[in-house]
Amino acid sequence: MRSVVSTLFAMACLLAGTLAAAAAVDAPAGTATPQSTTAIRAGRLIDVASGKVRTDQLIVVQGGKIVAVGPAGATAVPDGAKVIDLSGQTVLPGLIDTHTHLTSDPTTPPYHGYGISAPRRALLGARFARDTLLAGITTVRNVGAPQYTDVALRDAINAGDVIGPRMLVSGPALGITGGHCDRNLLAPEYNERADGVADGPDGVRTMVRRNVKYGVDLIKYCGTGGVFSKGDTPGAQQYTPEEVAALVNEAHLAGRRVAVHAHGADGIKVAIRAGVDTVEHASLIDEEGLELAKRNGTWLSMDIYNSEYTQAEGPKRGELEEFLQKDRDIAQIQRDNFRKAVQKGIKLTMGTDAGVYRHGDNAKQLAWMVRYGMTPMQAIQAATKVGAEALGIEKTVGQIAPGYSADIIAVPTDPLAEVSALEHVAFVMKQGVVYKQ
Repeated sequence: MRSVVSTLFAMACLLAGTLAAAAAVDAPAGTATPQSTTAIRAGRLIDVASGKVRTDQLIVVQGGKIVAVGPAGATAVPDGAKVIDLSGQTVLPGLIDTHTHLTSDPTTPPYHGYGISAPRRALLGARFARDTLLAGITTVRNVGAPQYTDVALRDAINAGDVIGPRMLVSGPALGITGGHCDRNLLAPEYNERADGVADGPDGVRTMVRRNVKYGVDLIKYCGTGGVFSKGDTPGAQQYTPEEVAALVNEAHLAGRRVAVHAHGADGIKVAIRAGVDTVEHASLIDEEGLELAKRNGTWLSMDIYNSEYTQAEGPKRGELEEFLQKDRDIAQIQRDNFRKAVQKGIKLTMGTDAGVYRHGDNAKQLAWMVRYGMTPMQAIQAATKVGAEALGIEKTVGQIAPGYSADIIAVPTDPLAEVSALEHVAFVMKQGVVYKQ
């Protein structure tokens, strides 16, 4: 047994070194280090806290953090600072996606996943993390990955072995036997079971503790059926109120926020009453659910873009017709409910479900958020300041202000005139390090 462990450890070290070398090759020449001082000239700076645009600004970055922001004429460039000229561009905080699956490949057929090992899945995640960061998404919340592959990916990014966004991860999502977060594609004789399956109040408490033991930042569970799961319906409630109460209580005792996958109205209301922090999808939320979310300050993370990809590309990869039909059934309802949530002033993040569609295309959702009721500024705030609040990191991430992490992106045009400009970022800095320029 020891020889096997030693061999695996050696392989892991070799792999980490290889990935680190690859990351170094990919990094642009002249990239700043977190310890260096950088001064950024910003032609237009979107202040997401005030909702205003400031012109001709200077941002000073040191040690990976922003130390000063102000008018260029009144803010000194520190001696020896590297100067980055973005005076012809619009500068804003790095984007935050509150619902991703970085270790999932959206191009593979449904049954193909059974042939992907945990190490292979983690390596795919390294590739997708890079694509995501270079697209200007500097922070993600990963809500569901088998065998703690997202924990491994987060740790590799934090260690500098691979490049990628800041990650908050859930590990395996909790779900009932046979539910959306189980694995239901194989015949009974295979006795297949997802590693997050837990039943009963005691069972869910045990699974929450297990996830915490193995290093998750949050807990994610499936409170209703879903689109990409065989044999259930998106609107059907999964988990009883007693199970949900135990799950949320145990997570909060451990200092972890809770995200619930919930399309159906009843599952949404059970979750909000139990104190869940964010509702994912919220496709079939009803008027009572909207009022509960508003009253309780619950964030909604509604992935209103990805149906476009599912319907266009799903048939090409052999997606089950059952899944495609369920997606067709709820897509427009979800978008209409997104508009209602905007009108009611409910807190909404940019949660895209990347991994159901291509990683790096996250910002495509912003145009749909504007189409369904938000102003461009509101959409940008949802993808920065509000997203940081939902993740509990609003004091250090999500704004360009002194004391905040230097997560900064830029585009050559005005995203407040056309928010789709954020689909093509020209500059990406994360924690003071330039990854794209």
